[in-house]
Amino acid sequence: MSEPQTTVGEAPVGRTEPIAIIGLACRLPKAPDPGAFWELLRDGVEAVGEPPADRWRDVGEPPVDVRRAGFLDRVDTFDAAFFGVSPREAAAMDPQQRLMLELSWEVLEEARVVPASVRDTRTGVFVGAIWDDYATLSYRGGPEAVSPHTVTGLHRSILANRVSHHFGLTGPSMTVDTGQSSSLVSVQLACESLRRGESTLAIAAGVNLIMAPESTTGMARAGALSPDGRCHTFDARANGYVRGEGGAAVLLKPLSRALADGDRVHAVILGGAVNNDGVAEGLTVPSRAAQEEVLRLAYADAGVDPHDVQYVELHGTGTRVGDPVEAGALGRVLGAGRPADAPLLVGSAKTNVGHLEGAAGVVGLLKAVLALRHRHLPASLNFTTPNPAIPLDELRLRVQHRGGDWPRPDAPLLAGVSSFGIGGTNCHLVL
Repeated sequence: MSEPQTTVGEAPVGRTEPIAIIGLACRLPKAPDPGAFWELLRDGVEAVGEPPADRWRDVGEPPVDVRRAGFLDRVDTFDAAFFGVSPREAAAMDPQQRLMLELSWEVLEEARVVPASVRDTRTGVFVGAIWDDYATLSYRGGPEAVSPHTVTGLHRSILANRVSHHFGLTGPSMTVDTGQSSSLVSVQLACESLRRGESTLAIAAGVNLIMAPESTTGMARAGALSPDGRCHTFDARANGYVRGEGGAAVLLKPLSRALADGDRVHAVILGGAVNNDGVAEGLTVPSRAAQEEVLRLAYADAGVDPHDVQYVELHGTGTRVGDPVEAGALGRVLGAGRPADAPLLVGSAKTNVGHLEGAAGVVGLLKAVLALRHRHLPASLNFTTPNPAIPLDELRLRVQHRGGDWPRPDAPLLAGVSSFGIGGTNCHLVL
């Protein structure tokens, strides 16, 4: 049984210490756990579809012609008594808070860590989230609907803080909002906290639930959503993304301590980086130069030659502007110099479960971890004709459009994971 090290004066493990991923948890469309998610990926299943029959019954359907998304079957179930929450307080809690409690318990359980053993330890909690749909619905009731539990039930900071409170964790506890890169940035922040010795163990996660029509309407009217309800990543049909909901979590520990404690290690984070576009063509227009820079910083931090990377899990939203920018940056930093017959393989889980927005980065991370663990690269769906604005051969990139083995299975299996925010905050991790 693994127990986190908790010595008060424990020294930092070091700036370059790899970080072990020792626990996994998820709740995704048609995939209630990591095992089911792997089966979905392996079998090339698209979990995007029509909303559950009761999803918009009491709140109103989005007034736009966008129905499809990656939905969970239920978002209204929660064992309040198990978590010591009264029924009245549970009803006032954002279901994203409820989901975070469940994912935190499950990620500890999957790592074979007894929850009671982490009480009063410097365990950090880092959660990516960007929407407040439940607050939107709750405030529709006016002042009369406000209860003593409304503030704590709806405040986004409590997504992380409630986990720390329930489990008695004394490390950093924060909800991170960098747009769609929020959860991968949360993982990077957790890694840095572990390397500094600020945390001895860390839960990093992201949650995203589609509960109010306003958020879908806003993204549709901003031109971000695909009219046909699919992510056509790097494909000629790319016309926007399809939303997805759910969440995922990883449990992190410095690799040296994980090995000393006998933990099962699913994968290792070697390094990463975060930056911002700065001045670009527009607030929401991605910058190729900034994406190139975050890639270079990440591989320098990891001490890895970019040409040794065999696969990158893309941000890959399937947008007309974003896909060519991402491909160009990858080709410049990771593709250049590769033989024509040995391109960098790329793909996106968004083609399976939709774009989980604030939780998308950790979903991509989970896919990459499972691909490493099973030594198999799942197919990236909805790819038939390359986007004419993306010269894949010239960039030395290839979309992994069917499942198969890693191209160099006898070499170290190295992967990258990218996630980019709407306001230009970019993150890349190296596994």
